[in-house]
Amino acid sequence: MKTTILIITLSISAFTKAQTYKALDTIYANDTKNVALFFPEPIRQGITGSDNFVFTYNREKEQYFGLLQAKPGKESNLLVVNKNGSIFSYIVRYKKQLSKLNYFIPLSSSIGNEKPIVTDSIQAETFEKRIDNRTYYYQKFCSFLLNRHQRIGRIKKRNEGIVLSVENIVFDKEELYFVIQIENKSTLDYDLNFLNLSIETRQKGKKKSLQRLYQEPIYKHNLPSKIAENKTIRFVYVLPKFSLSNDRRAILELNEKDGERNIELKISHSYINNPN
Repeated sequence: MKTTILIITLSISAFTKAQTYKALDTIYANDTKNVALFFPEPIRQGITGSDNFVFTYNREKEQYFGLLQAKPGKESNLLVVNKNGSIFSYIVRYKKQLSKLNYFIPLSSSIGNEKPIVTDSIQAETFEKRIDNRTYYYQKFCSFLLNRHQRIGRIKKRNEGIVLSVENIVFDKEELYFVIQIENKSTLDYDLNFLNLSIETRQKGKKKSLQRLYQEPIYKHNLPSKIAENKTIRFVYVLPKFSLSNDRRAILELNEKDGERNIELKISHSYINNPN
C-alpha cells in the first residue's frame, strides 16, 4: 500500500510540474548568421519542429553549445536535451535583423528532466529512438538544404535533353551533403538506373590510367526512380567527409535504365575541399 501511494505521489508531482512551467522564451535566427546557444551541460539531442530551422551541434564530441539558423517561414520550436537529462524548449522565429547572437542558458531555464516526466517505459524508448536516430537528422538537414537554394558553382553536364548538375556541396559535422539536380528537357520520361559517386585517380607513369573507387552514400534524400518529361528533380546524397589531392577528382555517373542517355559529371577537387 505504501509503495502504491509513493508512485501516485511521484506521478502527480511530475504532472504538476509539466503543467505549471513558465511560457516559452523566443529565440530569433536567420540564414546569414549563426546564433549560438550555450547550455549548462553538454548537448545530447537537439531537434527543431520545422524544416526552415536547423540546429547543429557536435554529435561525436560532447560540447556545451549549438548553432541555430533559420530561413523565412512560420515560427517553430526547438527542443534540446542535455547530457544529464535536462530538457530545454524554446519558440524559434525567423528575423531578418538580429540584435542578439549568443544565448547563455542557465539550468533554471530547464522545463524538467526526461526521466521523471516520461513514466511509461514504451513511450520513453520510442522518444529516445526518435531523437537518437541519425537518419532523422539527415532528413531534416537535407530538407533545409533543398529549401535554401544555395549554390557552390557551375557544375553541370547535359546529354540529349538530360541535364545533371551539382548545385551545392555542404560540410556538416562529419559528412558532405551533395545537392543534386536532374532536368529532363526531352519529350521522353527518364528512368533512373543508378547514380553513383566515385573518386577517380590519375595514375602516373609512362602508361597513364584512371582508377575509380565507388563511394557509398550514408543517406539518400528524395532520390527519384523516374524523371518525367519537362520536369526537374532535386535531391541530396550524404557521404562521409573526404578530401582530394590535386591528382584526384569526383565523378558523378548518371545511368539510364534501358536507355543510352548517360552522363558522367566531373567534380574538381577544389569543390570537394572547399564546401559551403
